[in-house]
Amino acid sequence: MTTQKGFDPQDFRAALGTFTTGVTIITTRTAGGEAIGITANSFNSVSLDPPLVLWSLAKNARSLEAFASSKHWNVHVLSADQEALSGRFARQGEDKFAGLELEEGISKAPLLTDCTARFQCRTAFSYEGGDHVIFVGEVLAYDRSTRPPLVYQAGQYALAARKPRDEVRLGSNPPPDCSYTEDLLGYLLGRSHYQMLHALRQLLSTQALDERSFFVLSVLSIRDSLTLDEINAFIGYTGMLATIESMNTLEAQRLVAIEHEPGKVRYVLTADGREASLRQIALAKAVEEDIATRLGPGDAMALKLLLKRLIASSDPGMPDLWAPR
Repeated sequence: MTTQKGFDPQDFRAALGTFTTGVTIITTRTAGGEAIGITANSFNSVSLDPPLVLWSLAKNARSLEAFASSKHWNVHVLSADQEALSGRFARQGEDKFAGLELEEGISKAPLLTDCTARFQCRTAFSYEGGDHVIFVGEVLAYDRSTRPPLVYQAGQYALAARKPRDEVRLGSNPPPDCSYTEDLLGYLLGRSHYQMLHALRQLLSTQALDERSFFVLSVLSIRDSLTLDEINAFIGYTGMLATIESMNTLEAQRLVAIEHEPGKVRYVLTADGREASLRQIALAKAVEEDIATRLGPGDAMALKLLLKRLIASSDPGMPDLWAPR
């Protein structure tokens, strides 16, 4: 087969990669019963009545004979937390099904778990399409979940976030000649942060603890035995610095204990302090779970990923609280 004149294969592939697709694993069994599975993003719908779907496989693929000779195959639309599974089935030379839990389907084709959707199919027909073979299957059974899907775009895995049908509005139009609008990233981050913090403050008030105590106890629950300067290195970005007086208050409440070293004073959590910290974290998770429920699992996961990228790109050099000591 010759390449069409004027087409750069790599550039053409990159152009096709701008089309965002889902990620699937297609499974079947050989005539001898061996489980076969591959990662594919060529899956697509064909018809609702009758229910038909298609996908394609390269002619030089080792698994082509198995899929060509089998009557049944299953399509698994992967969820966002199955990226590692996608990578496993994209590689060669390993037992792809080792340690995986399989469910019983309507055929002998392997049926994976924890997917966004699954389609159990029977080959309707297949035909050649250039350097690939296109399989069209009749859907005999399917199921779906609320798990956010894993997607692929421009050579990288991605997360799908839903865009509302109507524009999301928070307030009225800004006055003329005003450059401060509701679309400013700082405004959006600030407002969302303080709205979450407002909900958390209301819960913390029931524990007789303030926000500074929340930050201090949270840090000490992860890294114990810190000096005052070390504590503030972790919480200084909040604008609420711990002081000797505030730490003495926590000691009086029996939430922290003071360890004296030559030239240094270190603070450690007491048993009461660890219990109080666990209660605080539970309250914070309750606020988060309420918001995540309103957003939906897919949007919540996408939001966390974007925030992590934002934190990494704007980090002024803060110490890593979770790094090994």
